[in-house]
Amino acid sequence: MTRIAAVEARALDLPLREPFGIAGGSQSRVRNVLVRARLEDGTVGWGECAPFPAFNGETQALTLRAVRSQRGWLEGRPAGALEGTSAGLARRIPERACARAGIEMALLDAFCRRRHLPLRVFFGGASDRVWTDVTIPIVPAAAAARAARRLTDWGIRTLKIKVGASVEEDAERVLAAAAQAPRARLIVDGNAGYDAAEALRFLDRLGRRGVRPALFEQPVPAADLRGLAAVSRRGRVPVAADESAVSAEAVLRLVRARAVQVVNLKLMKCGIFESLRMARIARAAGLRLMIGGMIESRLAMGCSAHLAAGLGGFDFIDLDTPLFFGRDPMRGLRILRGGLYDLRPVRSGIGVRPKVW
Repeated sequence: MTRIAAVEARALDLPLREPFGIAGGSQSRVRNVLVRARLEDGTVGWGECAPFPAFNGETQALTLRAVRSQRGWLEGRPAGALEGTSAGLARRIPERACARAGIEMALLDAFCRRRHLPLRVFFGGASDRVWTDVTIPIVPAAAAARAARRLTDWGIRTLKIKVGASVEEDAERVLAAAAQAPRARLIVDGNAGYDAAEALRFLDRLGRRGVRPALFEQPVPAADLRGLAAVSRRGRVPVAADESAVSAEAVLRLVRARAVQVVNLKLMKCGIFESLRMARIARAAGLRLMIGGMIESRLAMGCSAHLAAGLGGFDFIDLDTPLFFGRDPMRGLRILRGGLYDLRPVRSGIGVRPKVW
């Protein structure tokens, strides 16, 4: 039985091409954490933690401390006991979701590399390609229009536009982008920035100009399930839970409240195996699936692409943040024209590794 020999972590600091603004705040640099897991036979796997303070308050320093605190417990554990290790991490560092995600990712990558198994096959092997949307952050309307034109020229078929700061300015941003990309599918993402009345007023402004988004992601605060349900009932647009969907238990609450039509999975919110449990509950309840992330490199986004392809059946794919990096720290799997993640060339694991460790 092969065991875990070592788990290490170090900071990953990089510039973004431009600030990434959401309703809760903005980030201009990547301050992530790389995780390396080594098995007794020498196999190495890689993981990434992507704390995003504007989303959930997690920071690079807290994440580094959390990963390093688990080294003694992890070393010597069976490398194949992945779900048991995940459950143990959830008990030991319950408040450090992205640390757990990075550790799980590195261990899964090592496990699949050792067995010469593409990660998408581990997750079920339903498909071998997915296409991501690309996000337009909170920027002036003119900048959103330019971005929409550039992205559709590159073959992007779905645009995700950040909103939740100001109903009037947000509506102008979406309308400007829609005018430049009339055939694109539009997702609007409130990042919990509105209340229900504001969200409905925003949708009404779009509707009066003939724009109807394919999805409204997290229009209201995470705890406001009544607000989510109100927007779902009265907005005539499917609503997705993101900040409200942070665990399997949270998804059950959403189901019971009939609050949303879509659940957005993000590995950094709760880890990989908890995300799989969330997907099972959502599907059993008839909810549709989305996958997204924080500000992640090709390593963590590639892992999510494998999960979406392996499980299959995701209606919304939001794995674009490597395109915002000012410098690419990874080798391997790339985002191709049109937002394509082509996983067919990956022979084992995620198929991504750092250029420098």
